[in-house]
Amino acid sequence: MQRRTFLGTSLALPFFTSMAGEDKRLIIPARLRPGDTVGLIAPGSSISEEGISKAIRQIESLGLKVRPGKNIRAIKGFLAGSDRQRLDDLHAMFADPAVKAVWCVRGGYGCGRLLPQLDYKMIKRNPKILIGYSDITALTNAITRQTGLVTFHGPVGSSDFTDYTTKHLKAALMEGNSWAAIERPPVSPEETVYESYVIRAGTAEGRLWGGNLSLLAAASGTDYVPPIKGSLLFIEDIGEDPYKLDRMLTQLRQSWDLGSTAGILLGVFKGCEADPDDRSLTLRETLTGRFEDLGIPVAYGFPVGHIKDMCTLPVGLKARVSMERMRVEIIE
Repeated sequence: MQRRTFLGTSLALPFFTSMAGEDKRLIIPARLRPGDTVGLIAPGSSISEEGISKAIRQIESLGLKVRPGKNIRAIKGFLAGSDRQRLDDLHAMFADPAVKAVWCVRGGYGCGRLLPQLDYKMIKRNPKILIGYSDITALTNAITRQTGLVTFHGPVGSSDFTDYTTKHLKAALMEGNSWAAIERPPVSPEETVYESYVIRAGTAEGRLWGGNLSLLAAASGTDYVPPIKGSLLFIEDIGEDPYKLDRMLTQLRQSWDLGSTAGILLGVFKGCEADPDDRSLTLRETLTGRFEDLGIPVAYGFPVGHIKDMCTLPVGLKARVSMERMRVEIIE
C-alpha cells in the first residue's frame, strides 16, 4: 500500500492483542504538510530559553509552524513544572484540532509520572503525531499500547537536526509514498561511538517497541510494559556504567520474556564504557552476555539513541530488520 494513501488521514487498521489481552486497532496519524502547526511541550525536565528557541527554529525550518505549550517554561525542581502543568500542556495539544503534531522539546525525567493521569480516550479520539525519545519512551510506549495510536521515537525539538536526522525525520513524518529504508550513517573509523557488531545473526520481522533502557526497566511491573511477544524491541541508553546496564537488563530478563521477541535492535549506548582503571566488563561484553543466549537475532549499533545522527522509528508498526546489514525496513 502506498504510504501517501496510508498516512494521508488517520486510519484504523487491525492491530495487536496486548499483553493484558485487550484487543486494539492500529491508528495511523496523518502525516505533516508544510504550514501545519506543531505543539511544542516539555513533559519531563525543564529546558533553557536557548533550548526552546533552538527547537522552534529547527521545526520551523521544516516548513512547519510552532505553538509552544502554555507551561513550557515552567520549572519545579528537576521537572518542567508540576505534573498538572505538564499534563495540561500535553492534553491541550492533543485536544486542539489546529495542532497536527505534538513534539517534545526535550526528555530528561518526569514523563513516567504522568502515565496514570493521561486521558487515553481523548488522545485516541484526536489521533496525531507524538514524537520524542529518551524519557519520552514512557509516553510513546504507553500511549501506543493503551490507544493503538502509532507514536514516533525520534529527535526531540532541541536535538541536533543533522542532514541524516532530518532526512529520516521527514521521510517518517512528512513526505514520500513509502517508508525509506533505515541504514547506518557513514562514519569514520575514529568515531568509536558508532561501533557496530552482530551478537546473533539473522533477519526478523515484528512490531517496533522500545526506547531508553532506563525507562523500559522502570516500566517493569506496571500496566505500561510494551507487548513484546513477537516484537522487534529496540533499546538504547546513555551515561550508564556497564554494571548498571547489566542490572537493568537482568531486570528485563527476569520480568519480561525477552526470548519471545522476534529480535532486538541495540542502538548506540553513548558514554557507557567503564573507566580504564575500573574492574569491569566492557560495554560489548556486558551486552553480549545478556543477549547471546536468547536464541533470537540481536545486533548493536543501530542509529538510535543519544547521538547526532538518529533515525525516526514508528512505535507499533511492523518492520523487517537484517542484523548483518544493519538495515531496518518498515513493511506495514
